Amino acid sequence: MKHVAKKRFGQNFLTDQGVIASLVEAISPKADDLMVEIGPGLGALTKPLLKRLNLLHVVEVDRDIISWMENEYAKPAYEKNKISIHNSDALKFNFSGLGENLRVTGNLPYNISTPILFHLLDNISHITDMHFMLQKEVVERMVAAPSTPAYGRLSVMLQYRLQMTYLFTVPPDAFEPAPKVESAFVRCVPHATLPFVAKDEATFAKVVLAAFGQRRKTLRNTLKGLLDDAGFTALNIDSQLRAENLSVAQFVAISNYLV
Repeated sequence: MKHVAKKRFGQNFLTDQGVIASLVEAISPKADDLMVEIGPGLGALTKPLLKRLNLLHVVEVDRDIISWMENEYAKPAYEKNKISIHNSDALKFNFSGLGENLRVTGNLPYNISTPILFHLLDNISHITDMHFMLQKEVVERMVAAPSTPAYGRLSVMLQYRLQMTYLFTVPPDAFEPAPKVESAFVRCVPHATLPFVAKDEATFAKVVLAAFGQRRKTLRNTLKGLLDDAGFTALNIDSQLRAENLSVAQFVAISNYLV
C-alpha cells in the first residue's frame, strides 16, 4: 500500500535520485558516525545513509511510516545495518540522550522547521554538525547578513551559535507531492569557540526578540525600557537604526551592557 503524504505532518517525500546523491555527498557520512535523521519518510535519504553507516537513528512521528519502516528495514537487504527507530515528535525528542558528537540531518517539515532548529540549539553541546533540507526562504534567513531583507531574529540567534553554509537549491519537482516553494540544503556547524560571548544568553535572546518585534521601528522605540540614550551612546550604536542593521556582535554587546 502506497503511503500518502499527510499535510498535518508537512510531508513532502524526496524522489529525485540526483538530488539525493548530492545530499549524501554533502553530508559525507562515515561508518562510525553517530547520526540521527529527522523525518525519514519513505527512506529517500535513509537508505543511502544506511549503506555508509553502522548505525542510524531516525526520529519519526507518523505511526504509519513507523509501521512501514519496521517492515521495510527488517528485509534481508538491510540485515547488515542497524536502524534505531524513535517514534517521537522531533520537538520533544531528547537528542542529547543519543550521545556525544551527534550528526543531525533530515528533510525538515516546513511547518515546524524553525521550532526544530531552536530545539536543536538547546542540545547543541552534543552536536558536531547538522545538514537540513528546508524551505529556501528559511535558509536565506538563516545565512543572511545584516542590512539585508532576509536578516532577522532567526539569523541572529542561529549565527550566534553556528557557522552556516547555503549548499544548493532544490526545485519543487524533486519532491512528491511537489511543494509550492523552492527548497535548499544547508550545513550548520557549531562554533568551536563562540566569536562573541553573551554573559547571559536569556538577556541576549530577550534583546533580539524585542528588537525584531516591530522591525520597521527604530531601536530607540523597540528597546525602550531596556536601553536608554546613555546606553546607546556608551555602546556607540545609533538609536535611529533598526534591528536589521545590527550585527550579532552588537546584539551581544547590548545584552552584556544590560547584565
